[in-house]
Amino acid sequence: MTFELNNPKNYLYTHDLGCCTALMSAGFELAGFDNTNPSQVLFVFTRTPELNQAEENYWADTLEVKARTLFNNTKMLKSRIRNSYGGAN
Repeated sequence: MTFELNNPKNYLYTHDLGCCTALMSAGFELAGFDNTNPSQVLFVFTRTPELNQAEENYWADTLEVKARTLFNNTKMLKSRIRNSYGGAN
């Protein structure tokens, strides 16, 4: 999936790995990530009202996800990042 790097109306951008994996674990699809700066990967989600609410719940510490799903998504995402250094994915 392709995404725009400067369109906050249609995309949610975060550098936070915890937020990203929590949203993925809550059932939201990662649109992609930009790792042109390997020290600060940018994760991108297609914005929806449900995603906005889930993000708010994450920061309010009220988002509930399954622990093993969160752990597995964290491992998978870290692996994807390591395997694709050098450009947008």
